[in-house]
Amino acid sequence: MARVLIIEDNPANMKLAVLLLHNVGHVTLSAVDAETGMAVARTDQPDLILMDIQLPGMDGLTATALLKQDAITAHIPIIALTALAMKADQEKSQTAGCDGYIAKPLRYAELYAAINGLLPESNPTPLPQSSQI
Repeated sequence: MARVLIIEDNPANMKLAVLLLHNVGHVTLSAVDAETGMAVARTDQPDLILMDIQLPGMDGLTATALLKQDAITAHIPIIALTALAMKADQEKSQTAGCDGYIAKPLRYAELYAAINGLLPESNPTPLPQSSQI
């Protein structure tokens, strides 16, 4: 299973993401702001990062761009998370270097599919029959 860094400032969203990932055997790391998340990414080298776009201080898109420019972290796939599902946000996330994009609230089938698409070698996550938690 994969080691996933969740960078999310909302406690309820963090709790849900951790629960969904633990339910299928992934190990989670967490940070509540971009600066801490970037430090964790550099030191712990997760397999994947879930990055909230709207974070206090530095936003998630800026953090993503910095991580993708850093030789130590450039290889780590990043999935943008946003509460505002707008085409412009999706385009901005791609420009910043995000490898995927998910609108909140998190839907487990969508989350698992995105992870499986980026990390097929990490023991594919089973997709449940229902499409939303």
